Amino acid sequence: MQTNRLPLEGIRVADFTWFGAGPIYTQILANHGAQVVRVESQARIDGLRLAHPMPEGKYTLNVSGYYNNFNASKLSFTLNMKHPKAPAVALRLVAVSDIVAENYTPGTLEKWGLSYQRLQEVKPDIIMVRAPMQGGDGPHADFSGFGAVISPLAGISHLSGSPQRAPVGLGTNYTDYVINPGHAVIATLAALRYRNRTGKGQLLEVAQFESSVCVVGTAILDYTVNGRVQNRQGNRLPYAAPHGAYRCQGDDRWCVIAVFSDDQWRALCRAMDDPQWCHEERFDTLQGRKQNEDELDRLVEGWTSTRTAEEVMATLQAAGVAAGVVQNARDTLENDPHLKARGYYAYLDHPEAGRTAYDGPGFRLSKTPGKLQSPAPMMGEHTDRVCREVLQMDDEEIAQLVIEGILF
Repeated sequence: MQTNRLPLEGIRVADFTWFGAGPIYTQILANHGAQVVRVESQARIDGLRLAHPMPEGKYTLNVSGYYNNFNASKLSFTLNMKHPKAPAVALRLVAVSDIVAENYTPGTLEKWGLSYQRLQEVKPDIIMVRAPMQGGDGPHADFSGFGAVISPLAGISHLSGSPQRAPVGLGTNYTDYVINPGHAVIATLAALRYRNRTGKGQLLEVAQFESSVCVVGTAILDYTVNGRVQNRQGNRLPYAAPHGAYRCQGDDRWCVIAVFSDDQWRALCRAMDDPQWCHEERFDTLQGRKQNEDELDRLVEGWTSTRTAEEVMATLQAAGVAAGVVQNARDTLENDPHLKARGYYAYLDHPEAGRTAYDGPGFRLSKTPGKLQSPAPMMGEHTDRVCREVLQMDDEEIAQLVIEGILF
């Protein structure tokens, strides 16, 4: 039986993060009940507020699909951290928060007088979560960057693409979306449990570089054991054939097929109506198929190219062969029956962006499932509310902070 109470209700997060990995992490907390106060500044706008896609004809700070998808369920509080009096306001927010999150270049919060030691003075049990690019110490501690930089540093890009071409990366900042935010959530839950037991907070560092290196673990193991540096293999694997994306009917339509055993190979042959070439001796074993892989891929594609990607997938899956359509954004959002049936995407009405789709929570709790509480906030939408309800300010104090340019 579900309960209306979300697991992180009662937890408040002072969110100083920006761009990708940090906001995705804090949104996971927000979707599970935490009150996340996103601290923003019109003096230095989060670059994602300027990023496309945007609804056609709308180009304000509040309509970026990129920004909005990462910041649903949060409050936007605009504070001019360039003003010398702003850190005092920030500390008032810290004093009534449980978690402070940031992913700036190391030293940024210290320049504002917001070191972990200073935060402890106003809130002894505060949990501070830092997600710098490469960590708070070491020779590259002051380096800044994004997922597009972390992926090659972590060795991911070296393994991505065709062996005959330069590394191509993953086409998206993969480390921002999955690895670092996930590690940050796990670390935060551990810190909250520690605080519940001991009454003490702690400083958490989730370096994005170190958090991402684990993706290439098998390549590291191969080098450790065999002294071999793995290279790009395109869509191929040394222990599978055929294994790749095969062209199907239609414009830029593909289906991925993965065959890992002789039994699966024979099942694939039967699903293709047992063509004569399947019985050629050169394809009898994995070794033979690997030695003749270019020709094998051409023959398999001769079959897939006369069928739709969906037909290929359904036929092969029914035969026990791993296969999946290479879906584009429209397929995933509108045409995937499984995602539709499970209601993964949430459609929310935004005052300026209109009704748009948001990613739903990436995991589900049977008793206390997370959910999107509200669309992404407009710039400074909740500044007055945070001042009154969270910081307990009166009209006169709020007006003075606005006059002085501390609040926007």
